[in-house]
Amino acid sequence: MKDEYDLSGAVRGAVRPMAPGYTRITMRMDDEVLEWFRGKVRRAGNGNYQWLMNDVLREHIQQRESMEGMLRRVIREELGRSASMGRGQTWSARVRKFGVLRRLGSERRL
Repeated sequence: MKDEYDLSGAVRGAVRPMAPGYTRITMRMDDEVLEWFRGKVRRAGNGNYQWLMNDVLREHIQQRESMEGMLRRVIREELGRSASMGRGQTWSARVRKFGVLRRLGSERRL
């Protein structure tokens, strides 16, 4: 080992630059969650728990987006059906009418 090292050309930061499309972050997690991911990788024999976490998060986002789209489609279909069943009334007119009747009903009880 040398007594002195020349660090005049040294640069602070990560030893290896990040690949394009990735960002280095610092994140706090529950110990149990982190150990679960590490255990999955350990039992698989190899891998990287951070990649596994990224894959799980990406899959969750994709499932959520497809679920939201499906839910929106179903709601639109049901609202369309309900509006056509109201003897020519639109859905909003039926809701207003129902709201008025509820208010009248509560006033009559007084």
